[in-house]
Amino acid sequence: MDTETFVERLDDRLDTAAYADLDASANSLQVAGPDEIDHAAFAVDAAIETAERAVEAGADALVVHHGLFWGEFERATGSIHDRLAPFFEHDMALYVSHLPLDGHQELGNAAGIVDALALDDREPFGTLGDEQIGQFGRSTGISPTEFHDRLTTECDPENGVTALEFGPDEIEEVAIATGAAADWFDEAVERGADAFVTGEGKQKLYHEAREAGVHVYLAGHYATETFGVRSLQSLAEECDIETTFIDCPTGL
Repeated sequence: MDTETFVERLDDRLDTAAYADLDASANSLQVAGPDEIDHAAFAVDAAIETAERAVEAGADALVVHHGLFWGEFERATGSIHDRLAPFFEHDMALYVSHLPLDGHQELGNAAGIVDALALDDREPFGTLGDEQIGQFGRSTGISPTEFHDRLTTECDPENGVTALEFGPDEIEEVAIATGAAADWFDEAVERGADAFVTGEGKQKLYHEAREAGVHVYLAGHYATETFGVRSLQSLAEECDIETTFIDCPTGL
């Protein structure tokens, strides 16, 4: 597939333009590459390790959630130069989708967790401007212990999930916003959530959860954000593009 078509399809499907004024990330194509993409690699982070592993796999493009450019770009020096070098030296493209991939209600990170936990009645959650960055789902009633076990199995069996279990004996209403989304806890409370799932927390979240009587599960920034890029990998495979997933967990 030619690179322009590849980028346009992802941008259209992810509604990238809707987040242009909301996201510090420079979404879409961050580094130009070859005219054709026959093999795409997928990873959570753009880093020297993931870029070099994509090159070793023979990828024409690396698709990630966390890119290289945030805010205004000034200089390609130091670590930015080193991270860019593999792309230029091997003519490999870099495509990035940050908040659009968080918020997508079918392909996004939170949507993937809702699918993995088999929650029903999904709705958008995590208001940011006119968009959302997460998802709200419902279960028929599950104990905090079973919920914790399921989440651990689906997200990070090796490192586990931190649980602040201050909520009810049965979990029915679940708010999910992946990565570093602790600031959306208040919205979860307003929506009547029994449990709030995110990647990482802040110190104050302990007391907020305890006072609100809501369970909080911190399933890892990296671990909660593998779902979206894996969804994009499946999309690429449907277009007969060879793919490679590069797992580079941080434990954070």
